[in-house]
Amino acid sequence: MKKEKNQNRCNENKKLTIITQFYPPDYAATGQLIAELASELSKLGVQVDIFTGQPGYVFDQEKKHSPPKYEMVGQVWVQRTRTSRLWPGRIRGRAFNGLFFTLRAGIHLLKPKNRPDVLLLTTEPPYLPILGYIVNFFLHIKYISLIYDIYPDVAVELKVVSQDNWVVVLWKWLNSQVWKRAERIIVLSATMKERVAAQYTGITAKLSVIHSWANPAEIKPMNKEENWFAKEFNLVDKFTVLYSGNLGRCHDLETILRVVAKLKDESINFVFIGHGVKLQFCQAQVKELGITNCQFLPYQDKSVLPYSLTACDLSLVSVERGTEGLVAPSKLYGILAAGKPVAVVCSPGCYLREMLAEAGCGEGFDNGDDEGLANFIRRLAADSELVKSLGNAGRQYLMENFTPEIIAKQYLAVLQ
Repeated sequence: MKKEKNQNRCNENKKLTIITQFYPPDYAATGQLIAELASELSKLGVQVDIFTGQPGYVFDQEKKHSPPKYEMVGQVWVQRTRTSRLWPGRIRGRAFNGLFFTLRAGIHLLKPKNRPDVLLLTTEPPYLPILGYIVNFFLHIKYISLIYDIYPDVAVELKVVSQDNWVVVLWKWLNSQVWKRAERIIVLSATMKERVAAQYTGITAKLSVIHSWANPAEIKPMNKEENWFAKEFNLVDKFTVLYSGNLGRCHDLETILRVVAKLKDESINFVFIGHGVKLQFCQAQVKELGITNCQFLPYQDKSVLPYSLTACDLSLVSVERGTEGLVAPSKLYGILAAGKPVAVVCSPGCYLREMLAEAGCGEGFDNGDDEGLANFIRRLAADSELVKSLGNAGRQYLMENFTPEIIAKQYLAVLQ
């Protein structure tokens, strides 16, 4: 205890600025996680400032007010800048909006009063690490890169752009320069670390694997019979399979939809909560096949997550073939906290398989293996004790490895 108090005194003089485009009340999971991280680091004695944008990611545009430009949330100082919302549903629009935010972040750091001891830069938007390089070169500000997704590799893998495109070649060269100059580089999985280390020489010693997390004090197991969300959407009486989160290009929704089609005449509910470029495709498929045991709901506010995540009997996570090591779904940790079994659709070498095996909380299925996943769902639907056992194992695994307190101390070790 004495050692911890002395450590906190040491941290009090350190000013950390986290720059991220998305932050609450935005629904984006990355922003929600940064808010929790900032709060936990402030409890450990770090002075944390946030520079972010006004809500723009799947935010309810009908709301008549925006959050304040300046705000003190607990011990964390938050500053929000104006955000471009040009074509937010398109790749080009998001690229422009991210670039606009990065420029505003650069202007913010030009003022001496805004310069921290250390910058933590996320890849939301993906240009931010380049900003870190620039301010380090000219202003001597140290920076740490937090990699959510590896660009431009994600775009190449999804065939948005070719491997030989000049933009890809230039971007990879910039990555090598940015990461060589960074103090540290944080990635979200061992697979991601291997991928980065294999492509960029000389930075392995800087790489740290720190997983995402969920707060087990906020998200707790709950019987569906006592859950207002389950009652409101008629999920109590039937076995319910939930997909909650981004329905984007990096997620294998096609395999899941084939499972939905296989089980459309069985006493099983499917619920999709979220948004993304594949949402309309999923809705069209369900309508075309005449599926009636499937419903789509919008993103839920953070306050609703403890109820939406526990309103099911099984939760799904999916990663498109080839993107393992490029992305790391944060939705898994909320599922573990909720005490629900997990079924993951991904390639055999994906790190998620190893996590499921360690936790003993579910099973992994290859992309395209709709038959295997459908049979797993049938097996769980017929065995409530197995459902309970797998769910309890997952929550215990989270409690031992991925709580906000545990993860914040890992970040603190990197910052020091």
